[in-house]
Order: sequence, then C-alpha cells, then structure tokens
Amino acid sequence: MSDNIMNAPHGMNLVVECSDGSAVIGRFDESNGFEVVMHDVDLWESDQGSAEERENWVRSTATYGVAVKERDHRFSARLVERWRPLGDIEKLS
Repeated sequence: MSDNIMNAPHGMNLVVECSDGSAVIGRFDESNGFEVVMHDVDLWESDQGSAEERENWVRSTATYGVAVKERDHRFSARLVERWRPLGDIEKLS
C-alpha cells in the first residue's frame, strides 16, 4: 500500500518494507510521523539476501505465521517505503 504509515490500522499485522532493503513483519501499534512502533515482530536485515528472497520470506511468514524475534520494535518512519497487510499477501502453495 502506498498510504502513509500513520494511516495503518492499529493492531493489524503488517509487512513494512524499508528503503534500506530491510523489512519488518508484525503488529502495528502506532506512528507519530517520526517513529514507527510495532510488536511481536520478525525482521529481515538488508544484508540477508535479494529482494526476491525477501519476498519469499514474506510469503512464508504469511503462510506459517510470524516467527517473533522481538516483542517491541521501534524504527524511523523515514525508512518506510511501503506497507501491506500481512493477510493480503499471497500464501505459498
């Protein structure tokens, strides 16, 4: 979704893709325009692999659930490139 992260629904599981190549999947809490707060998250670091590998990780998470690595996670709202509801992601077959 290209909408501002501040408009994301509270409590919804989201996939947040960042401009540095990283991604966060978890339950959206809030954003004040400067910082995003999410809970029960799994993280994809920018050095973990290609964009194709990241998308496969996203689809795997949508299929099998979030492998929680952090209970509370904060990051800069400036990094948000796009966000999508996890429930809208195509599952693995």
